[in-house]
Amino acid sequence: MSNKSRAMLGSGLGLIWSAALLIGAGVFVQIPVFALIPTIMTAFFSPGLVMAAMVARVALRRFVEVDTRMEPLSEAGEMDRRVLQNTVEQLVIAAAIWPAAAVLLGPAGPGVIIALGLGFAVARLLFWVGCHRSPMLRSVGFAATFFPSVLVALWALIALAI
Repeated sequence: MSNKSRAMLGSGLGLIWSAALLIGAGVFVQIPVFALIPTIMTAFFSPGLVMAAMVARVALRRFVEVDTRMEPLSEAGEMDRRVLQNTVEQLVIAAAIWPAAAVLLGPAGPGVIIALGLGFAVARLLFWVGCHRSPMLRSVGFAATFFPSVLVALWALIALAI
C-alpha cells in the first residue's frame, strides 16, 4: 500500500473516530447546562496539557541540539516544531468553534465539548507519534483532530437552523 493510500485510509479512520466521538458524547454524556462556563474552560485543559508538552519538547531539543541559539534543529526537532505549529492552528480552530457549539447544542453541548477536548488530546498525541513513525498514524491523528471541530460546527449550525 502506498503512503498516499495509507494517508487516505488514516483520514477515513479519523473521520469515523470523529463521528463516533460526537455521537457517543451527544448520547451518553449529559452535563447540566448551568455548568456551561466551567465546562467550556475545562474542555481545553487536556489539549493545553498536550500542547505544553510539545512546547517543552521543542524547547528541550533547541537547548540540547543548538545551545539555545536560533540555529536549525535536527530533522526530528524540526518535525516536533511543525507538529507544535499545527497543534496551535488546530487549537485556534477549536477555540473558535467549540464554545459556540456548546451553547447551540443545548443539553448535549457541554458533554460534547468535554469529549472533544479529550479526543483532541488523544488525536494530537497520535499525530505527534505518527509524524515520527507512521504516515498512516499521522493522518489518523490529523483527521481525528480536525474533523470533530468541523462536524460539531455543522451540527451546531443545523441546531441553530431548526
